Amino acid sequence: MKWTDVEEIAIELSDAYPDTDPTRVNFVDLMNWVLALPGFDDDPKRCGERILEGIQQAWIDEVA
Repeated sequence: MKWTDVEEIAIELSDAYPDTDPTRVNFVDLMNWVLALPGFDDDPKRCGERILEGIQQAWIDEVA
């Protein structure tokens, strides 16, 4: 997975953190959780606020 795989990341986060409200996750934790996902293989320096916003929104949509 890469940072651009927003939907796939959201699904993985939803599975890994089923009791977490994605609207309450700060971007530092979100970035670290994405980096820790199995199969994630991208440069942490390629991540920015805009990407994290997209991941968070996709995660919100996933659990809605």
